Amino acid sequence: MSEYNNVRFRQSGQSESEIPIEEEFDDKKKASSSSILAGLTILSFATRFYRIDHPAQVVFDEVHFGKFASFYLKRTYFFDVHPPLAKLMLAGMGYILGYDGHFEFENIGDDYIKNNVPYVGLRALPAALGALFVPLTYMIMIESGYPIITATFAASLVLFDNAFICQTRLILLDSMLVFFMLCTFYSYIRFYKLRSREFSNEWWFWLVTSGVFLGLTTSVKMVGLFTVMTIGVAVLIDLWNLLDIERGLTMIQFRKHFAARAIGLIVVPISIYLLWFYIHFLILNTSGPGDAFMSPAFQETLNGNIMNFQSFEIRYNDTITLKHKDTSVFLHSHPERYPLRYEDGRISSQGQQVTGYPHEDSNNHWRVKPAENFFNTSRPENDTVKHGDYILLEHLNTSSNLLTHDVASPLTPTNQEFTTLPTEDKSRYNETVFQVLINDGDSDTIWKTKSCYIRLIHYETKVALWTHELALPEWAFKQQEINGNKNNAEKSNFWFANEIVGKNITEPLEPKKPTRQIPFLLKYLELQRLMISHNSGLTKPHPYSSGPINWAFLIRGISFWTDNVNKQQIYLIGNPFTWWLAVASMAVLVGVLLADVMSRRRGIYPIMDRKY
Repeated sequence: MSEYNNVRFRQSGQSESEIPIEEEFDDKKKASSSSILAGLTILSFATRFYRIDHPAQVVFDEVHFGKFASFYLKRTYFFDVHPPLAKLMLAGMGYILGYDGHFEFENIGDDYIKNNVPYVGLRALPAALGALFVPLTYMIMIESGYPIITATFAASLVLFDNAFICQTRLILLDSMLVFFMLCTFYSYIRFYKLRSREFSNEWWFWLVTSGVFLGLTTSVKMVGLFTVMTIGVAVLIDLWNLLDIERGLTMIQFRKHFAARAIGLIVVPISIYLLWFYIHFLILNTSGPGDAFMSPAFQETLNGNIMNFQSFEIRYNDTITLKHKDTSVFLHSHPERYPLRYEDGRISSQGQQVTGYPHEDSNNHWRVKPAENFFNTSRPENDTVKHGDYILLEHLNTSSNLLTHDVASPLTPTNQEFTTLPTEDKSRYNETVFQVLINDGDSDTIWKTKSCYIRLIHYETKVALWTHELALPEWAFKQQEINGNKNNAEKSNFWFANEIVGKNITEPLEPKKPTRQIPFLLKYLELQRLMISHNSGLTKPHPYSSGPINWAFLIRGISFWTDNVNKQQIYLIGNPFTWWLAVASMAVLVGVLLADVMSRRRGIYPIMDRKY
């Protein structure tokens, strides 16, 4: 018998003869716990897999996530607001099943059997992970120090929850999210319990495992950041306790603890998160429906994208059309002039109108000319236009150069008016000079049609060519206002050359160009910005939305699928006993904690402090 056991039983007044009885009791307890865990796991798989083949139709958001899995299998680029891991897992399951991604999950109710889709196998992955919620919940409770009966009760609440069963037996992402989240909590609890064996192999294993599962959680959905926040708060409290001088740690030892947690719970999760995006870009190398969300430079990295065979270098004296990125109107001008006075009494320059026009028209044609005074040497006629070059834009139909000056624009008095000046008038030459700034360009970047977003910055006043969706009055035929934006760094200032007039029609296509190469980190940052931007847009209300208060109290559920012929429906709603009990328990817990805090202010300690 170990010295530890000798001390333990001498302190408790027990004799060594009693030890086998306690050990036998512990063995029986472990056996009972294992039996309960096995039984809960079997029941969990049974509830999740029961009639998983029904309905044999597309249900709810299977239209999205099944489609994304198909895109992966076809290597076709798509855009989604969620990180890629769960969709990659579904695609991997499809690959194992021999599915080639031919079905595109267009509509709820589309038939799987007629389209030869291995939908049961695809649903089996989230169902299996959903079934593991139950044993994970049980083990988390046991590792947290709760008795078997409490752990069994908690796991049973998860086992018989309608919402969990409904949500985890379909081709959706939530099974992966909750599974990795539970694994994160379980791993961190195991790590925390080893605080007396710091820096041991087991301590490092559970620390790194916590970080891995933390990375996997956030790699499924952005809402996984709440798990990061939960673990982060626990780590900060742990570090705060370690900093206590009564713990006896030196600052060198504390820094080691801090560094270990930074590596395990920051570096490891971020590396895991980035890994799936790297795989995402590696697989999706072909042009697809997600192209339109990405920048032209990004699109050039995809095989078969329009940018690779309809993008032409712009040279001086080429005639082009310019299109605004956000509103899709052309830079346009016509002989009509601004009125002497606007409706609010302000006076205009009475110059030639420059507007935004949504349709193809010869008044959209502008010739690119070099601003000769701004170059060290004269530019050859066929020289390419590059990032940072100074140019003039000549409106062909009226033989006048684009100009902006310190006159208020018609609808936006804080911005400058755009007009034109006859080409023969050199008295205001500098006011017709603009600098071409290509997004993410450098001095060697050539301006190309379609594949380059540019900002045109006025030389004298530094305003950017800009437009917005407000329409001018009848005197401008209700076309869109063009003006000079003083905040010239805004992304809404982006334009692109839509075509070189005549070239796309009369000249044969150039030989196929190799796809562009962009560093992974730049691609990741662009996609991440778009994901965050579009995620924020999903918060806008719609007629079928429900607020969080509805979820907790089960006021309203979600209709996933309806069969009007056979009078069947899949309706997502939680188990009232579980959900209402959870809400009531949280309310009681908050009440008890508040009462404890108030009592302590009066020197009364109803809840004893826990000793570690």
